[in-house]
Amino acid sequence: MKILFDEDVPWKLFRWFPHHDVQSVVGREWGGVKNGALLQLIEQEGFDVFLTGDKNMSDQQRLSGRPFAVLVLSAINWPVIRPHVSKRVAAIESSGPGTVTVVECGEFQKRRR
Repeated sequence: MKILFDEDVPWKLFRWFPHHDVQSVVGREWGGVKNGALLQLIEQEGFDVFLTGDKNMSDQQRLSGRPFAVLVLSAINWPVIRPHVSKRVAAIESSGPGTVTVVECGEFQKRRR
C-alpha cells in the first residue's frame, strides 16, 4: 500500500507501517502546494491513502469518490496520538478508494498554569 503523510502528520508514525511504502508531502517536496493541486498529485502518483490532520480539507475540497482513501486525524500532536496508533493502523488497513474517514485519536489539551 502506498501511503502519503501530509505536512502536519508526525513522521514517527511511519514506523508502524513497515510493510507499506510510506512517503511524506515534505519528502516529495510538495510542501506549500495548495490542497486542490496536492490532491491531483496524490492521484497522479498512485497513492492509496492520504493521511492528514487538516480537518477543514473536506469542507474545501471534494474528497469522496477519489481513487485513494483520505484519513483525517483528530489530533496531530505525537504524545496525544501515540496511545492511539492502533486506531490509525486499523483505519488505514480497512480504508478503501473514495472513502473519507475521521480517525478519533484524542485531542490536544493546553496545560493550565
